[in-house]
Amino acid sequence: MDEIKKSCAPADHKPDQWENINWNKCQAKVRKLQARIVKAQKEGKQGKVKSLQWILTHSFAAKALAVKRVTSNKGKHTSGVDNVQWSTPLSKLNAIKQLNRRGYVPQPLKRVHIKKKNGKLRPLGIPTMKDRAMQALYLFALDPVSETTGDNHSYGFRKERGTRDAIEQCFIALSRSDAAQWVLEGDIKGCFDHINHEWLENNIPMDKTILRKWLKSGFILDKQLFPTEEGTPQGGIISPTLANMTLDGIQKILSEKFKIRKIKGKMYNPKVNLVRYADDFIITAESKELLEQEITPLIKEFLKDRGLTLSEEKTKITHINEGFDFLGFNIRKYNNGTLIIKPSKDSQKKFQEKIREVMNANKSIPQLSLIRLLNPIITGWGNYYQHCSAAKVFQKMDFHIYQKLLQWSLRRHPAKGKEWVVNKYFHNHKGRSWVFASPFTRKGKSDLYPIQWLSSIKITRYAKVKQDANPYDAQWKEYFEERENRLLLNSAKSKRTIRFILEKHGRICPFCKQKISSHTSWRVAERNIFGETVRVLAHLYCGRMNVSSLNLEEYEPVSN
Repeated sequence: MDEIKKSCAPADHKPDQWENINWNKCQAKVRKLQARIVKAQKEGKQGKVKSLQWILTHSFAAKALAVKRVTSNKGKHTSGVDNVQWSTPLSKLNAIKQLNRRGYVPQPLKRVHIKKKNGKLRPLGIPTMKDRAMQALYLFALDPVSETTGDNHSYGFRKERGTRDAIEQCFIALSRSDAAQWVLEGDIKGCFDHINHEWLENNIPMDKTILRKWLKSGFILDKQLFPTEEGTPQGGIISPTLANMTLDGIQKILSEKFKIRKIKGKMYNPKVNLVRYADDFIITAESKELLEQEITPLIKEFLKDRGLTLSEEKTKITHINEGFDFLGFNIRKYNNGTLIIKPSKDSQKKFQEKIREVMNANKSIPQLSLIRLLNPIITGWGNYYQHCSAAKVFQKMDFHIYQKLLQWSLRRHPAKGKEWVVNKYFHNHKGRSWVFASPFTRKGKSDLYPIQWLSSIKITRYAKVKQDANPYDAQWKEYFEERENRLLLNSAKSKRTIRFILEKHGRICPFCKQKISSHTSWRVAERNIFGETVRVLAHLYCGRMNVSSLNLEEYEPVSN
């Protein structure tokens, strides 16, 4: 342990200004320690894992990145019970100095409630900025262990994994003609709210003192302090990882008990497969009786030790020919034996409602403003479903959007005829007629800014992440680099241009010097270097701040 501290102990030069922090250097140091944690975990050296976790959580680099994370995400303007926000460079720099284990006492959570789709309320616990940063700091040390020990077919709240991987695994497990015919749709009742604290303290490989303080911090509701006797609060940065580690192990017990084996001289395959996304999961089997009599009791027993139970309301057993909804997709095998995955009816309904809400709330704004409000919603929904059999659904949604846009246009001019309104708001654009588009001038030339049509989004097959891939393991570094480049290319319109830029300049933003990933908004920009116009990839925000209006293409994050 002494050798480890001598070689990796944080002896960095600490900048005196937030703007002077070298983020690439910080990320490199944290990644190096995380890779060593993975290696030690795979070798079974738990003492070394703890030592490396201690070094990581006490390093300046990790503390700086933890503060950066909580001050740059969507919740940066949401304060906890102390009403403190870190909004200035000085406050962020001072925050790094506050992230110390000695004397740390977390404050109670601010309890708020949000509506679930079934009308019930979901409790959220919002920590203070300091507590969020401490959770982010210790997550840097816990996540490499979680990724190394987690179930291969768990896809929720994990780095480099998402809903697309879960749905593709469903296709792999159910698409063959001899695949399982019965599916258990499982949902855990109040997963985050009922996890047993004693189980967490005994089984989560992190600083027990810090974990106990978070679990017992309590929450404030209507100016009253309430204790927390169970659960890990939804709203905490580390909570999804704690919940994932609590549920890890289901795949192992299923694979050990339901193996392919010989019965009376014949091979018997129970066809048991697990696909899990956070607390939602499906388990396939060759018969309904197997799911009812053996698998369901086994899952209930596994959850009981952790203080959890299955939701009777949402847990059910379905035949694949009837189909089931999972993560917003409908998965069903039809009479001809073809498995078709498409957007669920509930998801289509919500999308239509969202489009209507935006239009009804903006009846008087200019056409261009309405298009700019709608396009991100349409693009985001289309990107989420572009890897399934969504072509017909996209056409149906396009027709719905067209009808609503026509209604919106006619309402603005009650004294004008339909032909006049159509000529004003709908145009021919790139060989397509009746396109809702706003005329504007760019570089002295007239152009059109059109609405995004879902049917223009290309349906492609998604390549699922390899089940053993670990983003913290140095052995998988090259694999994830190639995968990230492929995702960027697949999300781009002009793949030849993007491929050329990637080969020449890589995925480094020339302005902030940070890597561009498929999880962030980015653009193709033109930059003048020594009198020569050069195309580069840049983060959307960096591009807007550092280049003129010579921006070409913008891309939203690839949906998970």
